[in-house]
This record gives sequence, C-alpha cells and structure tokens, in this order.
Amino acid sequence: MHGRPRKAPTQEEQEASSLKAVKLRELQSQLLNFHRNKIYTKEAVDISTKLLESNPEHYTGWNYRKLSVQNLLESALDSDSVQSILDEELRLVENALKQNFKSYGAWHHRKWILSKGHSSTDKELRLLGKFQKLDARNFHAWNYRRFITALKEIPDEKELQYTTDMIYDNFSNYSAWHNRSVLLSHLMEAREGHSGKENVLGEEFEFVRSALFTDPDDQSGWFYHLWLLYQTLKREPLLITSWPSTGSNIQLSVNGYLDGQSLLPVLHFQSKARKYPIILCFNEAVEGVCSSTVTVECEYHAGDDLIWTPLSANKLDFAQAWLTYLNFPDEVNSLKPYSVKITVAHVPGITSLSGAPCSTTHTSFTVCVPLHDLKHAELQTMERISWKEEKFRACATQPQDANLLHSLGNFKITVENKPSASDWSMETIFTEIAHCRELLSATDCKIGKLTLARLLMAHNTLISYSRPNDGAEIHYDEILALYRDLMKMDPKHLCYYEDEYSLALLKQLTSNTESLLKYSYEYQESTSPSMKSSLCLRLNGLSLSRLGSMECLLWVQMLDLSHNKLRSVEGLEALQLLSYLNLSNNKICSFTALEPIRMLKALQVLDVSYNEIGAHSVDSSRYLCSSPMNHAVGNDWNFEEFANGGIKLNDHWDAFLVFKDLNLIQLEIMGNPVVNDQLKAFLFKIMPELKWLDGEKCN
Repeated sequence: MHGRPRKAPTQEEQEASSLKAVKLRELQSQLLNFHRNKIYTKEAVDISTKLLESNPEHYTGWNYRKLSVQNLLESALDSDSVQSILDEELRLVENALKQNFKSYGAWHHRKWILSKGHSSTDKELRLLGKFQKLDARNFHAWNYRRFITALKEIPDEKELQYTTDMIYDNFSNYSAWHNRSVLLSHLMEAREGHSGKENVLGEEFEFVRSALFTDPDDQSGWFYHLWLLYQTLKREPLLITSWPSTGSNIQLSVNGYLDGQSLLPVLHFQSKARKYPIILCFNEAVEGVCSSTVTVECEYHAGDDLIWTPLSANKLDFAQAWLTYLNFPDEVNSLKPYSVKITVAHVPGITSLSGAPCSTTHTSFTVCVPLHDLKHAELQTMERISWKEEKFRACATQPQDANLLHSLGNFKITVENKPSASDWSMETIFTEIAHCRELLSATDCKIGKLTLARLLMAHNTLISYSRPNDGAEIHYDEILALYRDLMKMDPKHLCYYEDEYSLALLKQLTSNTESLLKYSYEYQESTSPSMKSSLCLRLNGLSLSRLGSMECLLWVQMLDLSHNKLRSVEGLEALQLLSYLNLSNNKICSFTALEPIRMLKALQVLDVSYNEIGAHSVDSSRYLCSSPMNHAVGNDWNFEEFANGGIKLNDHWDAFLVFKDLNLIQLEIMGNPVVNDQLKAFLFKIMPELKWLDGEKCN
C-alpha cells in the first residue's frame, strides 16, 4: 500500500490464509445459492453477514444484502422494526470497514442505508471522526463526509473550517486539500462578481504557500496550488482562431490553374467537389455549434443549412475545433470575389463543459471561384513527392521569394475577440512566479520547477491576451530549460516532461509569423502544376513527442513532422487544408494511433515509413478505437470481396479504419514490422486511386 514493502508470509500465515480461503469459498457457495433462489431467511442473512465481515469486497454479497433488506422492510410491522433492520445493516458495514477501510462496496452500502432515512447523521459524523483519526487521508471517508454534510445541510463555510483544521494537523493530507477545492468551488459560484472570487483565491494562495515552503517536496499542496492556478486563468469560451482568417482572399480551383497560371498554394485551395472548409477553433471544448448559433452569409453557397462537425470530440460531443463546408455550384465561375461573413454565437447556445456561454464573434473573408480548365484537369499528372533536403529552400533566406513570404503574412495568426487579462490575474501570476523562484533559490525541488514552468506558461497566456505582438519577449526559453532539467532530475516521468516540452516549443514556434518563417520552406516540383512553388512547414527533428498549437497552423497544406518522437497525431484533424504529410521516423506503434488523419479529406500524400507499427506484440492503443467488426459502430465492409482475395479481415481492421475514407495518391509505409505483401494488397483494395506505394509506381 503506497510504497510499503511487502514481506514474504511465514509458514503459519500461509496455513491460516489457506484455511480462511476454504471457509470463504464455502460461505460464497452458500450465498450464491441463496441469491439465485431468492432465499432471504434468517439463516441465509446470517451467512451473508459472516461472508461480508470476512471479505468486504464481495460485491454480490452486498447486492444480496440490499435485496434481503428490501424484503424485510416490506414485511416490517412498525417503525421500530424498520429502525432495527437498518441499524443491523449499519452495524454490519461498520464491522466490514474495520476489516477493510477502503471497501467500495461497504461505503456504497452505507450510503444506500442512509438514503432510506431513520438514521442519525450526527452519529455518522462521530463515526467518521473515529475513522479519520485512523486514516485522515482516506478518500472514501471524505466522499462519505460530503454525502453526510449534504444530507445534514451543513454550511460549506463550516466544512471549510474543518478542512483547515485537518490541514493544520497534517498539511500532507491530499484528501483535505481536495475537499477544500470542492467547497471553494461552491462558495465562489454563490458569490456574484469577480471581486469575491479574487479575494478568495488571493487568500488561498497565501494559505497554501505556508505548506509549500514548509516541505517543498510534499506534493499535496502543489496539487492544490495547480487548482488555484486553473481558477485564476479560467475564462469564458471564445473563438480564438478561424480558417479562413479575417480579411483573407481565397481562390478555389479544381486543378491548381487560374487562366493558365498556377496559383500559390497558400492562396488557393484545390477541390474537385468545389467545396471549401471552414474551421472554428475555440479556447476550450464547446458544444452547440450549429446553423442556429453560427450564421454564414454567402451569396453563392449551394445547399441548405450548413452542418457543423466536431473535430476531436469527446463522448459528450464537446470539441475545440469545428468544421463545415461551403459548396459552390458548377455555374459559379468568376474571378469576382464573393464575400463570406460568419457570426459565431449569433444566438445563445454555444457553451463550455462548465456551462459558460460563448461570446459573439464576427469574421469575414472573400472567395474567388474561377472557371476550371477541364483540359488541364485531364492532363494533370502528379509526380512522386520527395521529402529530401534538396527539394526545399528556406523562405527566410531567399529575398526573391517576396511573393511567397507575403502570402504567408496574409495568413498569420488571427485571434478574434480576445479576452483582456485582468490586472488581478497578471499581478497574482507575477507574485506566484516570484515566490516560486524564491523557493527554488533555496532548494532544488522538481515539483517546484514544474510549477514554475506552468506559471510562466500561464503568464505567457495572459500576455498574449493583452499584447499579442510580444511573443518573442516572453518566457519560452526559460520554460524549455526547466523541462530539460526535469527530464534529467526525474527520468521516471520522462514521457510527461517530453510532452510538456513539446507543447511549449510549439507555442514558441507559432507565437508569431517571424518564428514560423524560420521553419517555412519552398518545395519545387517542375512538372506538377499543383505543387509548383509550394510552401512547406518543416518541424522535423525537433524531438516532438506531442502535438499542440494546431489552431495556429490551419493554413498549412504541406507539413513535415519526420524524425520526432510522436506516438500519436492527435490535433492534426484541425488542419483541414493538409494535403502532404510526412510522419516518417517517429514512434507510432499502430494504425489506430493515426486515427485523427481519417478526418483529413484533402490529404493526398502520407509518409509513415520507419515507425514501430506492428513492433509490439501487445499494443493497447489498437483497442482504443472501436473495431469496424463491431456492429454497433457501423461499417461498410464487403466481406466477400476481401475473402475472395485471400485477405484476413481480422488482421487489418485498424488499417481499414484509418485508410478507407482517404483519397491518397502516394503512401509510404516501408520500415514498419507490420508491412508485408498481404497488407499492400489490402491497401490497394481500399485505395484504388493510389499511384505510388513505397516509392514504386502502381499499375
């Protein structure tokens, strides 16, 4: 239990344990027989009592007790009989808890008895006091205490004082700190206005600081400090970026041509279906994005109300990024720009997980839909895309690429309707940074360094609200240095620090256009009109283990993420313009880890070569996705077609799940243990438009 070393049992202990197991199996067999036959006699109930007092973890035993209690209550003649039945159950639970204080079944059964009434909440509080003296941090007891105080309607202020006393008794009591956060959440919701919240949080920062300076290596206070930081930064949901960005001039083409001249890919989007993606990114996950809450005004949009789709939605259909498409009919062919105006939160309905409403935001752009040249569309052929160094030229070092750089400038990060950071928030974060640095000057505390990194990131966020052009002046270099130190100090949590380092690095790289230009390159392909003078963002070789800040890269069509440490590509689903993607030489260990790219309908070129797909005999990520073999998911498998080809469906369902809806022309999968002739044949079956596979042209 919590780091306590186990001792090998003695011979006597082993024999006693064996005898106890025999008795428990006998009692269990009898109880199951009673349960199956619905026998609730006194003898049967006594058997269940013996079993549960010896083994409180027997869930079926507790369920049987509930049924037996219900049976007894129905035949009770008066209130005294009812009270006697319930008191007996409370006595049983108390004995069971003495055997195992952390028995879920026992605590739930006690709650169930209390919900019947006829029991004293004062007695329960006294009993809790005894239990919490034995184990002050037991979260079962604290959960039960919240249940009792709600029944008894004890004021939150009184319970807050109780947590204060418990923390003064032992500031390492994480459960007391957690209960304090629950109580303060209720109290701050009840107090109207920001001043009440600011006063409460200010006092709590001072309160927890005493614990942090007393024992910097104890994590309980630091976790509470993290909760206070989250409350300080809490904002209403807002639209932070969108694509197309405000003021953009977009050109939609079928084949990459406009009056016989190729277009800069940054300025145009190629779509045979003549539809254009619109992406909205919020500062937190929201729901309620639909044609009622978001209005799109466009003269030549073909179709009824727009359907908004959540990207990376959780099971509750909340998502930070949302997608819809503008459809243009074939008769719309003109160099005249069509104006598109979008109003987000036109009417109330877009809300966050906490229920906070989204503020109204406006954005607009223009779209040109030129006459598409069918002759060029028919003759256009695509050569194999190469990711070799000689194919790229750094934009920042080529003055002659002025037009290309200007194109990127048009699509720099645009944040709509930013919230202003309050003076109190800025002052509070600044004060906490100063105290954290003071503490670290006296002790080399790893969780202190982690907190300082988080505080600096919070400070950067607040600065971005107030002064969006100051990205180069804030603390990213210090944050990255802190995470490098933590990787050396605490190798057990290396993966977490690598992820946080990656998120901070991507924040730094996307903080302004100038930093992005350092990683922007021009790709030259002379014979492919759609690829002529194309812009590529190269984030290769940066040791990235996690993706972030994708809301700042919505304009990217060609992305190189090779030679990193990525195990997942979560976040890429927001890049709906992405056509060319290099994920080679990462640590992706299954096709299911690529699931987010299923949403990238514009993707034509994908390189996942030299990863670890198929290298692990047990791959848990493979089972995080619902198998298409599951009828509950819904699928379009043609079983006979694959069976006739000698392909085993069970071996490749995850590949089918990822690739079946993509329109890939080029795919690189070599260097992965899973690759064999059968898999390649399977991929040809599900992607008939594939022209290149592992560097070889397909017939």
